[in-house]
Amino acid sequence: MEEVIMKSNEDHSNPSSVVLNVVEMIENHDTPVAKPNQTQDEADHEMMMKINNDVEDIKSQSPIQQQNKFVRLDSLDQEAFQLARRPSFTATKAGTIVAVMQLAFQSIGVVYGDIGTSPLYVFSSTFSDRIPTKNNVLGALSLIIYSLTLFPLIKYVLVVLRANDNGDGGTFAMYSLICRYARVSAIPSTQLQGEDEMNLSAYKLNINPNKNLKRAKRIKEAMERSGFAKKCLLVVALLGTCMVIGDGIFTPCISVLSAVDGAKKIHASISSDVLVMISVAILVVLFSVQRFGTDKVGYAFAPAIMVWYLFIGIVGIYNLIRHDLTVLKAFNPMYIFKYFKEDKKQAWISLGGVILCMTGTEAMFADLGHFSVRSIQIAFTGLVYPCLVSTYVGQAAYLSKFPNHVNDAFYKSTPESVYWPMFAAAVLASIIASQAMISATFAIVKQSMSLGCFPRVRVIHTSHKHEGQVYIPEVNYLLMFACVLVTAAFKNTTKIGNAYGIAVVGVMIVTTSLLVLIMLMIWQTNLLLVALFVLVFGSIEMVYFSSVLYKFDKGGYLPLSFAAGLFFVMYVWHYVQIKRYAFEVENKVSTKYLLTLGTDLGITRVPGIGLLYTELTQGIPSIFSHFLSNLPAIHSVLVFVSVKHLAVNKVPTEERFVLRRVGPKDYKMYRCIVRYGYRDRRVGSEEFENLLMEHLRSFIRSENWMEEENIRDKVRERVEEQEAEVEFLEKSRRAGVVYMLGHSEVKASEDSCMVKRFVVNYAYDFMRRNFRQGFVDLQIPNKNLIQVGMNYYI
Repeated sequence: MEEVIMKSNEDHSNPSSVVLNVVEMIENHDTPVAKPNQTQDEADHEMMMKINNDVEDIKSQSPIQQQNKFVRLDSLDQEAFQLARRPSFTATKAGTIVAVMQLAFQSIGVVYGDIGTSPLYVFSSTFSDRIPTKNNVLGALSLIIYSLTLFPLIKYVLVVLRANDNGDGGTFAMYSLICRYARVSAIPSTQLQGEDEMNLSAYKLNINPNKNLKRAKRIKEAMERSGFAKKCLLVVALLGTCMVIGDGIFTPCISVLSAVDGAKKIHASISSDVLVMISVAILVVLFSVQRFGTDKVGYAFAPAIMVWYLFIGIVGIYNLIRHDLTVLKAFNPMYIFKYFKEDKKQAWISLGGVILCMTGTEAMFADLGHFSVRSIQIAFTGLVYPCLVSTYVGQAAYLSKFPNHVNDAFYKSTPESVYWPMFAAAVLASIIASQAMISATFAIVKQSMSLGCFPRVRVIHTSHKHEGQVYIPEVNYLLMFACVLVTAAFKNTTKIGNAYGIAVVGVMIVTTSLLVLIMLMIWQTNLLLVALFVLVFGSIEMVYFSSVLYKFDKGGYLPLSFAAGLFFVMYVWHYVQIKRYAFEVENKVSTKYLLTLGTDLGITRVPGIGLLYTELTQGIPSIFSHFLSNLPAIHSVLVFVSVKHLAVNKVPTEERFVLRRVGPKDYKMYRCIVRYGYRDRRVGSEEFENLLMEHLRSFIRSENWMEEENIRDKVRERVEEQEAEVEFLEKSRRAGVVYMLGHSEVKASEDSCMVKRFVVNYAYDFMRRNFRQGFVDLQIPNKNLIQVGMNYYI
């Protein structure tokens, strides 16, 4: 039977009373470090002797002070005291100016390639079926300028980047931020857990209460009571994730294909099929270099993208001076109203092309985990924004004189003397542009998988300096296949642009929705400012969305189809994980059952340590009795291990393990909760065993201190008992460590409907069999693995 944590009876009547317990003793001493020729165990023992000496001093204290009791201590208590003294955890981003500038330089190559290549196709997509007048050009230019100003600059750089999860960005980062403030998580890793399991420094939010605090609490309480609100919040987060992955498919297609179109200048008779084959070859090479990692790719690509931005910026200024300075009037927003007044329907339809000037905007937030807020802001405001405005103004100046060239505005406006250097730079930039959303896709899939909303895939951390930089081979090859398929099927940028627009606006709407909730509940923003934010950004995004939906049958159906497929996969996986966890909770074994077995558990106890993996953080899992029924013996030390991925980006190493004892002391059974954030690197089996043993030793030596009449003798007796238990633990470890898992088969119950049976028995089962198995994901060696079949009926 699990022991209940005993709290100390503190005497608050006397101000001079001192609360003395083992936690204070431990924390008053430095962490034991082994001296030369001294083992860590000897150093730990030396620390306990120091604590013993402190306890002896109690005899000389006043009777009131002696009334304070020693308390039973497990690692949950230890952690609570440690967290109270530790400053809030923040993401380990580079803090120096040099490091920030290095990250800003890298971000140019990784984050801003996508938005930087949008000048290749924006005007051609905006006026895809007509020749514009000068007023049309001025209206479209004004729309582009203010779209770039309102969304990438104001909304994302100044506002959205603040809604990061300890330095990590993306849809799931915002979702986890909301879940930390309110208990609205629908993720199995964070459900039905106690406060202690969630008591992380990274889980704490620095919230400054203001006059809007009551409103924030009312919203929080309403959402916590509503199961429908929790499901809706998760659905929105999943949709945003699916749309970002859709961006990762369409960005390489449209960027590379639009750049390769410039090769037509070699010979006008070059067919579109040849251009498509060249584009496909470039895409294959691009996805093949992803395995080298974002860090190396960023350093390799950043100089080329910087040259590209300077190139298009200078050419834009040249075109402005040479062709038509009067297009600067487009900075007056009145030209937007004139544009719509002239032909409302055509202006509305053209918004589907204008929105493409913001492609890759979401990458600034989704790729935040690879860099830092400051580096992203510096790169955009210092280089990206001014160069983009310059090139769009330059193209508009050219089109005001040559409107017939609108279908190839970028290359036609390029001076003859620099055409081929510009073409080479465009091809290279388009390759790099794809990197932004590919990196964002890797990051967001890693987040989704860690939170139980995506099937298990292999995640490779490509940088030791920045843990958010990952590479996922399976996702990389699926993206490559999808990009090649789209490029070969559509063959031109107009249709791809129609599809791309829906993905871009869809992600923006999801981000706005989650951000409004953060502003109301967490930031406690004034209601008028929230209303103004929704009125400005929300309404404009909905207008853009209505425009791109107009071209649904001209390619717009594709991103929605991709999103629907991805959403089905993610929701099915999440749904079954939730039901499976609920099944384990309902069928856990009674603690009375454990007591009736006795210390030998009804079977032979053999030397060694058994690590029994379970989803439960409380109670005895049903699979335990299954093991006892199927195995002739069980190990002398048994540890129930629960691996939990929490809705935080990172769990500090010193807070990763939570330990407590299960049953009476002579049962030698423990519970270990191992907590990871969605950006944490999973440790290997050998490292895990060493960390577990270290924490178990510490736990055993610091528990079960009770007040006794003869404190001196009892403390010495406790120390001897603890050292004996530690020695038994070490002896068991030398005998071997075995990992025990259930080989689960999840089936729909007999009374389930046909849809549920299809989802559970076929869809989920197919994913479970074809993605990584649980023991592989846990990095458990086959030679130390025991699996017993277990059926789950949900």
